[in-house]
Order: sequence, then structure tokens, then C-alpha cells
Amino acid sequence: MSIFGRSTYSSAGYAAFRPSYPSVLYDRVLRFHGREAPSFPSPPSSSPAAGTLLDLGCGHGLVARALAPYFSRVIALDPSAGMTEQARKLSGDNPKITFKQGGAEDLSFLADNAVDCVVSGQAAHWFDYSKVWPALARVVKSGGTLAFWGYKDHIIVGRPETTPIFDRFIYGETEPVPGVESLMRFWEQPGRNILRNSLQEVVPPETEWEHVVRIAWDPNHVTGDISDAPEETTWLRRRLKLGELEGYLRTFSAFSGWRSAHPEMKCRADGGEGDIIDLMFDEVVAAVPEWKAAGNRWAEIEVDAIWGTVLLMAKRR
Repeated sequence: MSIFGRSTYSSAGYAAFRPSYPSVLYDRVLRFHGREAPSFPSPPSSSPAAGTLLDLGCGHGLVARALAPYFSRVIALDPSAGMTEQARKLSGDNPKITFKQGGAEDLSFLADNAVDCVVSGQAAHWFDYSKVWPALARVVKSGGTLAFWGYKDHIIVGRPETTPIFDRFIYGETEPVPGVESLMRFWEQPGRNILRNSLQEVVPPETEWEHVVRIAWDPNHVTGDISDAPEETTWLRRRLKLGELEGYLRTFSAFSGWRSAHPEMKCRADGGEGDIIDLMFDEVVAAVPEWKAAGNRWAEIEVDAIWGTVLLMAKRR
């Protein structure tokens, strides 16, 4: 079972600290599907809601809620009971959306040609495509569309001195601090590498899908400069506090695995002497003199963070 599905994983923390998706991303997905969405998040009166949307790996229901106005029916699946429970809480009594615990590999509850559009945000790298592609070929009708997207590693724009610190703690092969192992061995593979490789291993079968589009981008981890980045790729950029960025890193599945392996290292917020995220941010803050000068107020400092992105779209033959 994925770490996200374990009872020890905080679905509420995921919902609180994971970034949301901007209208420009949804607009592009809807235009590919053949729906104009100039007034996102409200559908134009000339384009009434129609069809069935299938959201795979729906998490806390972010995508399902955002796209529900454009479809008559939304079916959202996630293998985690905690995630689907969180999704229902956050979605209220929306009659359009049905949340169901289940994996993308088993769509046997759906009729043939029942789906007009299938989407997956930040989950497509976990799927078993030997089962997913045949399942989607059966349930997605001819002319229907697919849109899978994800975000990869982040940088703090204009602060390249912090990037090697994040990389060392998150992916380092050696101890980032003496006696403390990095998050590296706790990433669930091959999923994490598939995502970092821009879903290149996720290839819609040519016999069933056409008009395949893949748009991928990674920020320059050396310079931190994004001035030449194509606008269509920089859809996940956030102004946030350093404390919020810390909260985001604590939603990593790898951190959850690390914490289970090192119960003796408690985070400072829980009265401990510090866990790997605390130690990471000690170094991040120390790397920037004005952040260090802020003392205990460092968590309130605002930064500009941006993530590498990938968007894969295809149309059913």
C-alpha cells in the first residue's frame, strides 16, 4: 500500500499545505476537451455542463470540485480511505460528485464508454499502466480526452543558494547532517522517478489514443532564474511563507516514511529536538543573511516558490 493510504498519513495536512492549481491549467485542459472556459471557475452560459468526468487519484477532491461546474457528473477515486473521507468533508453536499475509494486499475464498476474526460492531478506516476490503459480504453468514449498532470521539485526564485540544501536533504545519497539520513530511500519507486522524469514512461497506446501532447518544464536549479520559462509551463508558482513551505515538505510521502523509521527524532513543534525538516530549514534560513537575522520570525518571511511541471493530454480514437 502507498504511504498516502496508511492510517498514519495526515490527509488533513495534505489538504492544508499542498498547492492548488490555477485557472490557466484548468483552462488548457478544458480547451483540449473542447470546452471553452474563459470565465473559469464558472462555465459560460453558452457551454452548459455536460458529460462525465473521471478523476483518478483524487486526493482531497481539489480537481473534482474545480471541474464539477463543467460536467454533469464527476466520479472521483482514491485508494486512500483517509483521502476520500477528507474529500467528502471539503466538498460538502455537492450532488454532482461521487467519491469512491478505489484504484485507477479497477474501473469495473463503470459501463463501457461511460466517461467523457479522465483526469489525474499529481497521481498518474503511481498507476499500474498494464491495467490502467485497458481499463481506460473500455470506459472512455471515442472523442473523449485524457489529462494527467503533476508538479516536481521546487526552487525558491532568486535564492539559488537554498536549492543545494533542499536537494541534499531530500535526495542526498549521504547523510545531510552527521547521524541523520536523508529522505532519499523513503521515496516510493518507481513512482517518484517517473514524476521527476516528466511522466515520460506514461505513453498512451497509439492504437487507442491520438493527438498526444506533453508539456514539461523544470526550473534552473543552479541560477534560480526563470525569466526565460515558457508561460504555459509555469502554472505552479506561489507566494508563500517559509513556514508554509515547511508544512508542504512535511506532506511528502518520503517524510512520512522517514518519520516512521525515526520515531526518536521529534519535530520541535511537538516538543522534540528537531526532525529532518527542522534541520533542513535550519540550514535554509542560515543560508540567507536577512532570513537568519529574523530569528524566530523566519517562518513568516514570504518567498516566491515555483515547481517543475508536466501536463500530458490525449484524445481517445
